[in-house]
Amino acid sequence: MSVADSMVERAKRAAGSFGLVTPVGARAAAPAPSSDEEWELPGGRARVYYGAGPKGMVRPVVLADGLGLGPTDFDWLWNRMENGPFPFVSELRRRGRTLVLVGFAERGASVLQNAETMTAAVMRTVAEQLGGARLLVGGFGTGGLVARYALARMETRRLDHRTGVYLSFDSPHRGAWLPIGLQAFAHHLAPYDDTYLRQISSPAARQLLWRHLDGIGATPQESPLRTEFKRKLHDVGGWPCLPRVLAVSSGRGDGTGNGVRAGAKTLSCAGPLFDGTRFLAQAQGRQAEVAAVHGVLGGPRAITTDGFPELDGAPGGTLESFGLLADALAAAGEDTEAAHRSVCFVPSVSAVAIRDLDQQDDLYADIGELPPEDSEADDFLLSSGNEAHALMTEELGSWVLDRLPD
Repeated sequence: MSVADSMVERAKRAAGSFGLVTPVGARAAAPAPSSDEEWELPGGRARVYYGAGPKGMVRPVVLADGLGLGPTDFDWLWNRMENGPFPFVSELRRRGRTLVLVGFAERGASVLQNAETMTAAVMRTVAEQLGGARLLVGGFGTGGLVARYALARMETRRLDHRTGVYLSFDSPHRGAWLPIGLQAFAHHLAPYDDTYLRQISSPAARQLLWRHLDGIGATPQESPLRTEFKRKLHDVGGWPCLPRVLAVSSGRGDGTGNGVRAGAKTLSCAGPLFDGTRFLAQAQGRQAEVAAVHGVLGGPRAITTDGFPELDGAPGGTLESFGLLADALAAAGEDTEAAHRSVCFVPSVSAVAIRDLDQQDDLYADIGELPPEDSEADDFLLSSGNEAHALMTEELGSWVLDRLPD
């Protein structure tokens, strides 16, 4: 094999080793403890953990997993909730609450499809419940949208979900953001390994992303799947009407961004595989360059956008969008420089459903200065800082625990 062929093969291997939310194949540092029950559900599973005190389905809290590729990794989900900055599961169970963690056979499946799994989990919880306490039902990220649609649809079908509180934890009610340059790079890699493209083009991803790129030379726009999902959501009333609607954002609410300056270089490659490839933070204006794609797999190709606000630096829950790619390329031998590993994923105004993402002023609004009734949630909390997407901090976790239904 020639040196050139060898480099191409290395680039192909690098293409398949990074993920949207976590590195492909990454596992939690420690296994989750054994659950008290495990349910097989249509399109998924649930793990049930009893609270302190009487054993059984007492004062249940039902929470859904978020976006990914493939089945829910319950070890990863447990560690995210329990072994981060705040031991949410322990505190929940200490208060005598049974936790029902809902996972999906395919996290990237349509929100509408995974809502069937969520509906089955809620109905089984209701059927096995001991006592008369109302449920808290919700989810993390996309899981919050799954729960929202499931509860709203149950109401239209006159199914009693017995839910007193609906909770979304950094869920993209008005849309999520994935840099267009990264979406273009996914298409660039796809002929050799389409792992990343399959993640960002999954039904769930297309339903939640504010703008989606169908091809490396295409114009980023709202996916037809997102348009259809919004219509389906409207058809069931938009939100569940019976429970109190709570929303939590991992981002700030005072309009202060995460420090990623518009037009700044976020990630650059100096070879040997992708020499000349670079990514720039989203800027406003026409023909704003967001990436240049080059290397042994082809190029050069400039990627631009028209009329977008400064989404990468916006207030909101962040994702290591560029960091995960930088790590994967570095592991393959690429000389990379990641100036900004993380950028905005779920803007604060989206997580608390108070403004859309199209306009710069709305995206960077001081939410504290907006009329609270502008939000579609009954109550909401924004983080003191722009934290990692859906990170369970003491600030956010304690606020949720204090609002559990009786």
